[in-house]
Amino acid sequence: MEVVKHEEGFEKLETNPNIIRKVIHLKDLMFTIIEFSNGPMEAPDPPHNHPHEQISYVAAGRLKLFVEDREYLLNEGDVFKIESNLNHSIQTLTEFVKLIDGFSPIREDFLKPSH
Repeated sequence: MEVVKHEEGFEKLETNPNIIRKVIHLKDLMFTIIEFSNGPMEAPDPPHNHPHEQISYVAAGRLKLFVEDREYLLNEGDVFKIESNLNHSIQTLTEFVKLIDGFSPIREDFLKPSH
């Protein structure tokens, strides 16, 4: 599918119904749109890492980004990048935050299982 319309393709995460994600990808490149509607968060998400390179655009809201031992305050319109295998996490500072994430290679764990 070459096009994902705005009103299609969103799925609520099983782990948190206040977070929805839309995924579109090619063989080696993935974009996701993730919307958090449960903020502001009292504490950051637990740090995680992955082998994928990541670039993210803050489309709405404010958040704190934690990368290894560094902390950044990000606003709508800011962009951040995460190299492979760096520990990172976020803490939303507003009720609603929307991120547009790019990953390479694609994150197989974000794909729906085929039936």
